[in-house]
Amino acid sequence: MKPKNQFVLLLQRRFAPFFWTQFLGALNDNVFKTALLTILTFDALNWTTMDVGVLNNLIPGLFILPFLLFSASAGQIADKVEKGKLARAVKLLEIFIMSVAALGWFSHQLWLLIVAVAGMGLHSTLFGPVKYAYLPQHLKNDELVGGNGIIEMGTFVGILLGEIIGAVLVVHKPWGIHLVALGTIGIAILGCAVSWKIPRSPAPAPNLVMNWNPFTETVRNIRFSSRNRTVFLSLLGNSWFWFYGAIVLAQFPQYAKEYLHGDHSVFVLLLAVFSVGIGAGSLLCERLSGHKVEIGLVPFGAIGLSLFGIDLYLSSVQYVNTSSVDLFQFVQQTGSWRILFDIVCIGIFGGLYIVPLFALIQTRCDPEHMSRTIAGMNILNSLFMVVAALSAMVMLKSGLSIPQIFLVTACLNGLVAIYIFSLVPEFLMRFLVWLLIHTIHRVRGIDISRIPETGAAVLVCNHVSYLDALVIAACAPRPIRFVMDHRIFNIPVFSWIFKTGKAIPIASAKEDPWIMEHAFVDIAKALHDGDLVCIFPEGRLTQNGELNTFKNGIQKIIERTPVPVIPMALRGLWGSIYSRGSDNPFKRTFRRGLFSKLELIVGEPIPSELATPEFLQEKVQALRGQWQ
Repeated sequence: MKPKNQFVLLLQRRFAPFFWTQFLGALNDNVFKTALLTILTFDALNWTTMDVGVLNNLIPGLFILPFLLFSASAGQIADKVEKGKLARAVKLLEIFIMSVAALGWFSHQLWLLIVAVAGMGLHSTLFGPVKYAYLPQHLKNDELVGGNGIIEMGTFVGILLGEIIGAVLVVHKPWGIHLVALGTIGIAILGCAVSWKIPRSPAPAPNLVMNWNPFTETVRNIRFSSRNRTVFLSLLGNSWFWFYGAIVLAQFPQYAKEYLHGDHSVFVLLLAVFSVGIGAGSLLCERLSGHKVEIGLVPFGAIGLSLFGIDLYLSSVQYVNTSSVDLFQFVQQTGSWRILFDIVCIGIFGGLYIVPLFALIQTRCDPEHMSRTIAGMNILNSLFMVVAALSAMVMLKSGLSIPQIFLVTACLNGLVAIYIFSLVPEFLMRFLVWLLIHTIHRVRGIDISRIPETGAAVLVCNHVSYLDALVIAACAPRPIRFVMDHRIFNIPVFSWIFKTGKAIPIASAKEDPWIMEHAFVDIAKALHDGDLVCIFPEGRLTQNGELNTFKNGIQKIIERTPVPVIPMALRGLWGSIYSRGSDNPFKRTFRRGLFSKLELIVGEPIPSELATPEFLQEKVQALRGQWQ
């Protein structure tokens, strides 16, 4: 039975202990890092003579350096070792690292704190492959988006609380440093205790022979991931998000102090609204995706990241305050609310961008290579974040202001998004489908769970309008190969969309017997590969709203490849501008209404031996009338 919403998972042992373990790890990372960045920004003279702007970009770079060096080994370990045991070992390591950090705090030795920063990077490197490979082992496909959303929300709430606690505690006189040092050890101990409740998660490759050479394993890892084009480009898209976020977040301390003229409470406010935005966007994903992996949200998120990044530059330029302010004084300044709105929207669209990418990677990569794929992603993330830190330092040294860095990053995001979506148009196609179905129409799916999440099947449906395939694709829990008229398939401009969706063009025997035979071969191959294939057995759009006679093509398909046949019925599209009829199409549009309700009703699967055209037509007809 499906949970009513994703928060039900927080009450279940298969999810809750793991969630709190990763939450406490994210919390501790950021209590420590933010305390260090805050003390260096607002009390630098007592700790170092180095340039503060350089340190604010260098420290995050040192944190992610272990991802670059050790992710390949971490991925192998996570595939080879039971994940609960590995999580507990990582938490014990965290206690040791925070003890080293405490020594640095008490002795006023910056180099020990820097070592601890790198140590926490190693901690996160080891836990990263466990974090995202654990979820597919314990969650169903229709829970993955919600589960990933909660994980991302928890991660960024942990970041938010950690940043607030770290920034507030460290400046508390005279015990701030002591509170941070002891508090981080306490959080590490609590995380270790919770990790003992994580249920057993068998290793997918217990006999894996370890390759301890990080360089050769890194190359092998990325090469393996690149074999699946969609997964690999999703990894790149994920890494780009961390490039974007790393640049933006690294500028917040100096942005708050030197540009907004705020104290450390203004810095905390910026971190808070960004983290709230990420959490909100991550949770919105399940509602907007309809409990399935909806990659159409990725372009939506990318658009928002660019638009609000550009507006953050514009709103910063219009901010004219030059006097020192605290949090309460800042929000009273002209333009402050627009800055906060831009930052929270960057967070929201970041969540909409990143969560579907994680779910896509988890569902489409090889399960036995899941942890190593995630490790490959972490390697790419680390490379992008190192480049982000270097890029930010170069831009600062070149004389760019922090708002100008925001502008450059937002514009680069637009260019990168266009490039990735041109390589994998499936993202853009799903976005267009999602946009159409969630703006112009409201779609209700009835018994959608009857469409299998895995394995081959043929879907048959009545043919009402030019939007039929889009509505079905929007409701289905997985990609579908649609069989369509070759003339429509070859329409200029639209043909690239159909090819991207792996549609199969077909013609009648009278028109072109070669195209027809080639279509049946492609259908058989798709079913052999375990895909879903959807056909419209009428062969043409209805002109009166009633079913046309089902043709014999369906019988030829299941004779070649016996698989279950699932009848479906569309309601609500007949009489719209997208359907056919003898009357004026615009008259039909206004009669039907622009924002009409659409329904897709799915029937029980029918064994191939019973799936005659006549029987299937009866079933589809019954479904059309069943929900009248």
